[in-house]
This record gives sequence, structure tokens and C-alpha cells, in this order.
Amino acid sequence: MQMDFTGRVAIVTGAGGGLGRCHALGLAARGARVVVNDLGRADAVVEEIRAAGGEAMAHAANVTDFDAVQDMVAQAEARWGRVDILVNNAGILRDRTFAKMDLADFRLVLDVHLMGAVHACKAVWAGMQARRYGRIVMTTSSSGLYGNFGQSNYGAAKMALVGLMQTLALEGAKHDIRVNCLAPTAATQMTEGLMPPEVLAALKPEAVTPALLHLVSEAAPTRTIACAGAGSFEAAHITLTQGLHLGLGDDVPERLAAAWEQVADRRGEQVPASGSAQGAHEVAAVLGGRG
Repeated sequence: MQMDFTGRVAIVTGAGGGLGRCHALGLAARGARVVVNDLGRADAVVEEIRAAGGEAMAHAANVTDFDAVQDMVAQAEARWGRVDILVNNAGILRDRTFAKMDLADFRLVLDVHLMGAVHACKAVWAGMQARRYGRIVMTTSSSGLYGNFGQSNYGAAKMALVGLMQTLALEGAKHDIRVNCLAPTAATQMTEGLMPPEVLAALKPEAVTPALLHLVSEAAPTRTIACAGAGSFEAAHITLTQGLHLGLGDDVPERLAAAWEQVADRRGEQVPASGSAQGAHEVAAVLGGRG
């Protein structure tokens, strides 16, 4: 069955170009009414959507300004009565090695990526709870999941979004608010100087949008990290090994060092259902023995 967003209202931040534009166009093409958020290029994307027969409105909220984000949500609700889908896509780069990085640039990247998503989630959360429906996507990155040279600020912000997603997915479950992360690999304005031209040509932003559409659909998963690029799709997981119970004692540091290969053995690893599930796994070792 074709994915259909008719009647749904979506906000896409940072949607004036690149991935955000493709996400906005993709949602609108399948029936969603779309708030195109961008500081300078939203109107052009709105015109594209309208020219194709869709419905859209522009809003220039800076995602670091909570009042402006609240106004954006209020305008969407006043016009269309609801916000069903939130795509946190807005982002910036300030790449530099950590030794040379100005702390102001570190903080700015955190403010845009992390606090921008926090502001948008907070602004839509109560309405989604009341309507008992919501789909939220955080845009994470392989830089956060696996690290990338010169991107300590960006990587920290992107991994923080995974932590935000993990908890909001748990808290939103009873209201059918499904929260996921998307880790895209795509050629955008932010990546123009980071990859050779032949690689950028293969990484069209349009190839990522199918993953986004799945993550905000009626049948969306929740608490998932989806990866997408160049037409390939994967799922990333934060896992826990079976580990080793060593108990207490003065010699535990030395025993741990000697047994680290067993502790890190990935055979039988699991994805805990929550943070407390990790604790339960460790307590179970005391009660049942795991050594």
C-alpha cells in the first residue's frame, strides 16, 4: 500500500534546501500539509510544493529561539488545527579539531542541533499527547554514532539527540508518539567541502527521504536509529554485551583488565529496552551468577 499522509500536518526545520527540502517535498507529495521552516529560503520551497498541488506555509523561526518555535507551532495549529509530524533537520557545521576549536562554536552547534530539537519537541509535545498521535524524527549522524575527525562539537550534539530520542520514545509510547533518529549520508551545503565530487554525486539527498517517510508514517517504528545514504538503508543499535560478573574486592581492577576481552565479547549482545534494563542485567548477575 502506498504511504499516504493526507490530513497530516508536518513541520520540517531547516527545510530551505538539501535534506530538509527533500523531506518537505516528499511529505507534501504524499498529501501532508507542510510547514517549511528556514531562516532564508523557505518561501521558494513553499512555492515548489504549491506548484505541485500541495499545501504549505513558510516560517522563519530560528530553532534556538523557543518563543519563535512556539509561534511557528501556534501558526500551524491555527491554520490547520494540529501538528502530527515533526522533523528536526536544522543544523550547522563549525568543523575544527578540538585543540583549535573555539568554545563559542562548540556551544553554537549544540544550541542549533540539540536545543533546536528540544525547543521544537517541547512546542509540539502537549498537542501530540492531547491528540494521542505524533511522529518525531531527530537527525543524528554517523559523526555522533561513530565519531569523525574535526567534529567533536557536531558529534556530541548528534549523539545527544540519540539520548533525547531514547527517552522521548519511552515517554511518548502511551500516547502513540513515536520518536526515531535518522542518520543520513547525503551531499548538502554542509558537506560540499568534505567529500570529493564523485562521492557527492552519488549521495543525493533524495535518496535519504524514503527512510524519513517510513519513520513518520502510520506504521513507523519507535526508538529506532535508521541510517540511509545512496539508496542503502541500515539500522544502528547501542548494544550491551553479556559481560562478566566480578563482584567486589581490592583486586577487581586487575581482574577486569585481565578479563576485558571476555567483557567486550559481542557474542550474545543485546539492545536494552531502557536504561534501567542495563541495571537489571547487572543485578541479575549477582542473583543468578554470570562469571
